[in-house]
Amino acid sequence: MVKAARRASQIINRAAQDIEHLGIDSKKYKNDFVTEVDRAAEAAIIEILHEAYPDYGILAEESGFSGASEGGKDYQWVIDPLDGTTNFIHGFPQYAVSIALTCKGQPNQAVVYDVVRNELFTASKGGGAYLNERRIRVSRCDRMERALLGTGFPFRRFEHVDAYLAIFKDLAKRAAGIRRAGAAALDLAYVACGRFDGFWEFGVFPWDIAAGCLLIAEAGGLVSDLAGGDHHLATGNVVAGTPRIFSQLLQTIDSRRTPELQA
Repeated sequence: MVKAARRASQIINRAAQDIEHLGIDSKKYKNDFVTEVDRAAEAAIIEILHEAYPDYGILAEESGFSGASEGGKDYQWVIDPLDGTTNFIHGFPQYAVSIALTCKGQPNQAVVYDVVRNELFTASKGGGAYLNERRIRVSRCDRMERALLGTGFPFRRFEHVDAYLAIFKDLAKRAAGIRRAGAAALDLAYVACGRFDGFWEFGVFPWDIAAGCLLIAEAGGLVSDLAGGDHHLATGNVVAGTPRIFSQLLQTIDSRRTPELQA
């Protein structure tokens, strides 16, 4: 996974030197873009992973789903070759490669690679989380008034924007600060290493968060859907943080979410 992430980063870094000449297309939703770099990086990742584990299934942002063979039916790679494409297109240096391996639907291995800062976040289920081979833990923050939170504003679909803004307003009054950097994989990695104390977002995809969620769990944090359950990969709605901040986030979100906004 690390080899695949580094190979993708080489493609991304080369392209970053000539962003003006990139081919850019729109996808299904408004403000959701894909470049030739996303596709090339994803192809490189899949080639390396498939060569090592040809039986495993794949769920990748650009090329979609391919099933596993009988020998690897419990395993699936979940790949975002360039999380933060809009940032990348604009030269905003906040984007990453995200790769997770799930076993029976649950993240088992994780890599998030910040190609700009050369920061490699890794985690193995039961084996801890690391940043460039240094063990990381979530922060000790336990009071919302001292918490720095990360979030992702709705940008693909806007049916839940009113509920989101109500939650944002409540938390903005209480927290020390809120940041929206535009790359969920890195936001979650930042929770894992203590740079953020909590994070929430609606409507993300499994490839956006699968690796980051394992990083947080292995760093001593908590992750859930909006109801405190474990369906965040399925629903695309995620809450994460230090144990104390996580519970306070959940309470605020639960008090403001509408019946249409499911867990």
